[in-house]
Amino acid sequence: MPASKTTEPSPRGRRAEKDAITLIEEDHAQVRRLLDQLEKTTSKAATRREKLLAAIEQELTLHTRIEEDVFYPAFFDACRKSDDKELYYEAIEEHHVVDLVLPELKDTDPGTDRFAAKAKVLKDLVEHHAGEEESEMLPRARKLMDREDLLRLGAEMKHAKESARASILDKLTGLIRS
Repeated sequence: MPASKTTEPSPRGRRAEKDAITLIEEDHAQVRRLLDQLEKTTSKAATRREKLLAAIEQELTLHTRIEEDVFYPAFFDACRKSDDKELYYEAIEEHHVVDLVLPELKDTDPGTDRFAAKAKVLKDLVEHHAGEEESEMLPRARKLMDREDLLRLGAEMKHAKESARASILDKLTGLIRS
């Protein structure tokens, strides 16, 4: 039986690597799924809301860190027009706004309507940011950077994300033991 497309090795004998843009879009899809689940909860599901919010926070933290440390600087370096640089600065500021809203949401009782309202605002912010990146910044990045650069960035982003995730797990393990 022939191998399926998802497991078929590339011509170099390994699975095809994902480029930076694909990784960003996958992260966006994951966070959107979590935010949709959070939005569908009710005040009676306070524990579920807390768990979903923790997962959202982790995903957003990893994603924004990787974008700001790896992808955004490469995009900025490739910028040719002031409009490109404007996309960069706006994306950084949108991350900052999410960083302001997230702690407020964490400090809100998950069994309240206020929590639901703040969760909706967070979802709207993330949706706006991800949508703008996907419709403007990422297509522009495809034009500004060649395939090899995007693959290299993808590998860097994957490695950085794995390292950051391991660091988070190490910290949690340390907290549990103390």
